[in-house]
Amino acid sequence: MIILRPSEQRGYADHGWLQARHSFSFADYHDPAEMGWGALRVINEDRVAPGTGFGRHGHRDMEIVTYILSGALEHKDSLGHGGIIQRGEVQRMSAGKGILHSEFNPSADETTHLLQIWIEPAAPGGAASYEQQALPLAAMRADWRLVASPDGAAGSTTIGQDARLWARLLGAGETAQYRPAPGRLAYVHVVHGRLSLNGQNLASGDGAKIADETLLEFLADEEAEFLLFDLPAQA
Repeated sequence: MIILRPSEQRGYADHGWLQARHSFSFADYHDPAEMGWGALRVINEDRVAPGTGFGRHGHRDMEIVTYILSGALEHKDSLGHGGIIQRGEVQRMSAGKGILHSEFNPSADETTHLLQIWIEPAAPGGAASYEQQALPLAAMRADWRLVASPDGAAGSTTIGQDARLWARLLGAGETAQYRPAPGRLAYVHVVHGRLSLNGQNLASGDGAKIADETLLEFLADEEAEFLLFDLPAQA
């Protein structure tokens, strides 16, 4: 089963300094049919204007992964962590039993374009933590690149859930395959470009909910970057 989630059906919010597209219900956007997929709860595509950002605010019981598409984002939190992430890097914040943080675009003239991803943890109330890792684009072209996993395998960032986030870049005409284990869910989000998934066409911003599929076959119509979430059947 593959259920497409077209980009134009996503929620949209215009806050002036922030333009946001929501693949699942978030903040003022609520669709009871789009509350997440398994443990995957949020994919927000955000564009943050220069010199602006999210002021200090709190989270708890969520694994938050920030995937930069262009520009940069400056992070500060109540654990004393701070840093700037750019394209070719990924950030993970485990909110645990509570953390405060802020995120700002440090540029005076360049918009920051990013995906913010929330994954529900396997168990609530853990310790809050932060991690920043390199995400070499060359590795994404050569093969599946593991971005986040429960055990930090292959240099990925560590999350508190039996879920794995993979990234891939394909050139026009290139193909890739992925075999979900029996009983697992998957979700695909197209970052940019056009490709087909088991014969169904996807373009920038589109998503696909996947269940009971033993083989996923991707064919890029043009250069395409996409994410694949391998998820437990129950959050």
